Amino acid sequence: MRRADRLMALVQILRDGALHRAGDLAAAVDVSLRTIYRDMETLAASGVPIEGERGVGYHVTAAITLPPLNLTMTELEALHMGLMAVGGGNDAELATAANTLTQKLDAVMPEDRSRSPAPYSFAIYPFADAAKGFQHLPQIRQAIRARQKLLLSIGGHHKTVRPLQLDYWGRLWTCVVWCETTKGFDDLRVDQITDMRILPSLFVDEPEKSYTAYLSQRK
Repeated sequence: MRRADRLMALVQILRDGALHRAGDLAAAVDVSLRTIYRDMETLAASGVPIEGERGVGYHVTAAITLPPLNLTMTELEALHMGLMAVGGGNDAELATAANTLTQKLDAVMPEDRSRSPAPYSFAIYPFADAAKGFQHLPQIRQAIRARQKLLLSIGGHHKTVRPLQLDYWGRLWTCVVWCETTKGFDDLRVDQITDMRILPSLFVDEPEKSYTAYLSQRK
């Protein structure tokens, strides 16, 4: 398993908010304890709100906040996209300002982080390519609100899904879906979507295919 894939697998395990022992995490992804300790440090440095320590365990904390502001997912999306656009532009002065702004944001997001992270919107490893998915966020959000199905291309495969929930994991966005193709839930990395189309067909709420059902299934 590639390290980036392993880190994402660890995020999926930790997202239930429960305390997970390092030994259990190591067994789940088939690596050593030493590797788990390094992975936890990498995820925390990348912005994933993880708390814990060796010998005790690790868990994901509450949603990210910017004191005295509480950012909604949509506001965070707008901030993310704006900083990436300015930081990648041709105006050197604005690009520098975007970089310094990201460092200031990291200093307070979240408050209880014990280590300094890599710059917010310009992270290198492990999710340096996360910005590829930003272009899809507005359409996914629209489809969730309108209950419209999506036709996605991921890794050369096509699937029709019902988008249920967008989640943010320290510069990485994922989308919980009910997949019409596999007849099951999936949690997709938005940056791995190579093509997406909103379908005209709507879907109705079905308890067994809802986000609540997804959370119950994970428990």
